Amino acid sequence: MGDNLKEKDFVRELSRIEQHALHEHAPLPPQLIFKIIRQEGEEELARSFRALAFSALAAGIFVSFSFLFRSVFHLHMVNSQFEPLISSLGYTVGFLIVILGRMQLFTENPITTIIPLLSEWSFSRLFKVIRLWSTVFLFNIIGTTIAAIFFASPYTLSPEIESAMHEVASNVMLLQPIENILRGIPAGIIIAAIVWTSPQTKNFRFVMIMFFVYFIALGDFTHVVVGSCEMAYEVIKGDAGFIEYFFKFLIPTGLGNVIGGTMIFTLLIYNQVKKELSQK
Repeated sequence: MGDNLKEKDFVRELSRIEQHALHEHAPLPPQLIFKIIRQEGEEELARSFRALAFSALAAGIFVSFSFLFRSVFHLHMVNSQFEPLISSLGYTVGFLIVILGRMQLFTENPITTIIPLLSEWSFSRLFKVIRLWSTVFLFNIIGTTIAAIFFASPYTLSPEIESAMHEVASNVMLLQPIENILRGIPAGIIIAAIVWTSPQTKNFRFVMIMFFVYFIALGDFTHVVVGSCEMAYEVIKGDAGFIEYFFKFLIPTGLGNVIGGTMIFTLLIYNQVKKELSQK
């Protein structure tokens, strides 16, 4: 009780400017971050099919630049011991375009849209979540396929870059389904962490996104959307088949990303703030 009175006296003694500065530098409480993301999720769930489809299609196309620039960096650093450190920076390019551009990326949805569902459960809301997930996932994959077709054209890239892209994509091809599930879990957690920390890191989101995505690449974790472009590229070039694409990569990696983003990160965060939310 005495500590609370001292705190109130301290706040009253501050000038208006000092109180504003204190407010600006104070970290956002978890329950407020939860409410911010919930509001964003509600807005996403209310968007039309057309808006979701075009946003997801754009995200699928533009996130494929992560595959392209990682390959370009790989080409120029292939004989260096620092190649993983440098080429992983190229992997961040597509994510920066998509996340800062507010496009619909499937691996962001497991936290953004599940939070509204956890806050107010209903079958109609569950249907909206399923509708959004399926729409975004489908059009993300269509977008990455379009990008892969473009990259695979003999008139688009130099033979040297094509060779580098094959070397980068072959690393994804070598993984077994269980490996893609397990490596997809950390990637899902990291993408969900980007969404969760964004309200708190508003002024340096660029650096935060680059930092987090950099470690997805450096850790050789699998991301279903970027990896689908890599696998589609290999299928088009004749170095992989549709069965490998769907059952060895796409389904296991998507499952791993969802487990990481929803079943681990989002549920843990929700239980962290559930008590505080119920008291208000």
